[in-house]
Amino acid sequence: MTIREWVHFMPLEKDPNSVTEPRKVASKHLPPTCEEEESSQPQIRFRGFALALAALLLCFVVPLWHLLQFAAGSTLYSHVFLIPLISLCLVWSQRRGLPPPSEPPRQLAAFLLITGFVVLAGYWMAVGSAVTLNEEDSLAFTTLSFLMFFFGVCCLFLGRETLRAIVFPLCFLIFVAPFPTFLREEIELLSQHSSAATADAMLRLSGMPVFRDGLSFQLPGIRLYVAQECSGIHSSLVLFLTSLVASHLFLRTPWRRAVLVLAVFPLAILRNGFRIFVIGQLCVCKGSQMLDSAIHRQGGPVFFALSLVPFFLLLVVLRRLDRAAQEAKPRLGGD
Repeated sequence: MTIREWVHFMPLEKDPNSVTEPRKVASKHLPPTCEEEESSQPQIRFRGFALALAALLLCFVVPLWHLLQFAAGSTLYSHVFLIPLISLCLVWSQRRGLPPPSEPPRQLAAFLLITGFVVLAGYWMAVGSAVTLNEEDSLAFTTLSFLMFFFGVCCLFLGRETLRAIVFPLCFLIFVAPFPTFLREEIELLSQHSSAATADAMLRLSGMPVFRDGLSFQLPGIRLYVAQECSGIHSSLVLFLTSLVASHLFLRTPWRRAVLVLAVFPLAILRNGFRIFVIGQLCVCKGSQMLDSAIHRQGGPVFFALSLVPFFLLLVVLRRLDRAAQEAKPRLGGD
């Protein structure tokens, strides 16, 4: 065998770059795989969500600005500034535990978007007709319409499992919308009468001679009237919102969450009744000048702080019961 024939049949050493480099170049021209498409879908959805949210905020910038101005001058709706921050903090706190991307509920998104259009159309019809809407009712319409559009955008771009994980922070945003006037007045009237009945029972138990006529009390030497400002609706609303957040963060059993939230209503009535009872006792003992005292004019936060004591005691009890039930589950499963 000649040298030329020997070189021809000798196996050549493989150059690692000679094989891999063409593959690297060729791979740039290959279509994206299924895994690459799936990984790019969340980014596309997030960009779409951000653009849709920016467009929605731009469309409702004037009503939202009026809402902020209205809340800044109202004692009842001062919580409006905190609601979005609380929802954002709740979502941010569970960002690491969010489920992987899933299919968005597009039918629910369509329903919510249509509902937003209907509410907005109802507002335009009311403005165009002879019906006169006050600022509170107008903001109730526009804010509710904005929230329906916002929920629809979330359902359009976010996955079904992601929405289930953040359903509470989303639903909590509903309290940004002001109450319609008729609903607020009904709540205040109910709170006035229930507080007056509670105060009447406390005064009678204390041995105080009292004659009650609806919202009016005739006490020795003085006559009291439970006005609309004495309904305590703002303190009751703040306590209700606190119970919702506390039950979501610290309780896991649905019925225990319901117990904590529902306990706010009798607790609010007892607080308002006790406030009327204290003011009535002070007016009888000290004189009618107590109606102009700080405990009557600025005593709301003091009585609200007192109502937090039984509220947090109930929360501690329910949390311990919740922990005991969770610890008992593995034992029952093991037995």
